[in-house]
Amino acid sequence: MPPANRLTAAKVRTLQKPGRYADGNGLYLQVKGSKSGISKSWVFRYSKHKRAHTIGLGPLSIVSLAEARLAALEARKHLYHGKDPLEVKRQAHVVSDAPTFKEAATTYIDIHTPTWKNQKHGSQWTNTLTTYAFPVIGTTPVDQIERRHILRLLKPIWLDKAETAGRIRGRIEKILDWAAVEGYRDGDNPARWKGNLEHSLPRRRVSTQVVHHAALPWQDLPAFYQKLINQEGMAAIALRFTILTAARTSEVRLATSGEFVFGDANLWTIPKERMKAGKEHRVPLTQPAVDLAQTALSDNQYVFSPFPDKAMSENAMLALLKRMKVTGVTVHGFRSTFRDWAAENTATQREVIEACLAHNNPDQVEAAYLRSDMLEKRRVLMEEWSTFVISR
Repeated sequence: MPPANRLTAAKVRTLQKPGRYADGNGLYLQVKGSKSGISKSWVFRYSKHKRAHTIGLGPLSIVSLAEARLAALEARKHLYHGKDPLEVKRQAHVVSDAPTFKEAATTYIDIHTPTWKNQKHGSQWTNTLTTYAFPVIGTTPVDQIERRHILRLLKPIWLDKAETAGRIRGRIEKILDWAAVEGYRDGDNPARWKGNLEHSLPRRRVSTQVVHHAALPWQDLPAFYQKLINQEGMAAIALRFTILTAARTSEVRLATSGEFVFGDANLWTIPKERMKAGKEHRVPLTQPAVDLAQTALSDNQYVFSPFPDKAMSENAMLALLKRMKVTGVTVHGFRSTFRDWAAENTATQREVIEACLAHNNPDQVEAAYLRSDMLEKRRVLMEEWSTFVISR
């Protein structure tokens, strides 16, 4: 049998990497990572009737290491006497103080809505849950929701409304995770896909392929850019600036003069409120990009707009492409052109290329340590990109 008491109070405090850390005798510290930070809680794992079970013992913020060991000891005593610790706990909470799923969902949405950049996101959560989840589990306390409930609501739509069903499952999983962290439920998450629902629901046929923004091959970009130089109007200036900075359409359209610093810095700082990732983004400007920005500068509210007090139309640059008879290409696709060029023609680190595109790092642990925005490395890459774009 593995040794017990392997964890210490100091180690418990410092652990940050998501995972389960064994203390021994079935007791584990469970560390989870999310956009809002790290959460830690205690779980007791045991086997009964040849099946693995998990029972929550509470969050670290409330239950200390010593208290968790006592709770695990109590659970082992129940097992010794032939009782199921999870069933004992359920019977002890016949009168549940846990919220219903609808109440938990409403609370979860209220908590996270301020952090969602797109306010429609909250409405989408509410609408899909109201339509598909609440009729089945809306009035059920979160500590009583089981796998069978999740399957009952997902099976009717799993194949016919595959994308919607996948989103609903993910949203339910997040709400039940929140309920567990808050101490309202124990055990594994019945809405989890990996190692759980994947065994009971058929693998969905991919009826629709992921549609990527149509991009111009990087080899064709210099020739296209030369044609673009000959186009008149603010849309042409904005599109040239968009290409040289690998920025998103909305970031360029809504740029204001206060975001630019010229001279030694040559920097465009986009505030977090306008970024998809919700984080401020600094864009190093090459001289051709600086020239375009300074050409566009006026007393107008937005730099790249012909109107005094409103932004350029979101379709203005796309309309320009159509007038140029450039088909099968989108404005957003030039970001993919940049990505392909950088990957195939430079030795630049992936992290630097992704930082130029203001992409979030999907590796939470790596992102936690990589706090620099690598501005100077990005400046070097954008200089290479600018030289390539105007090379013809």
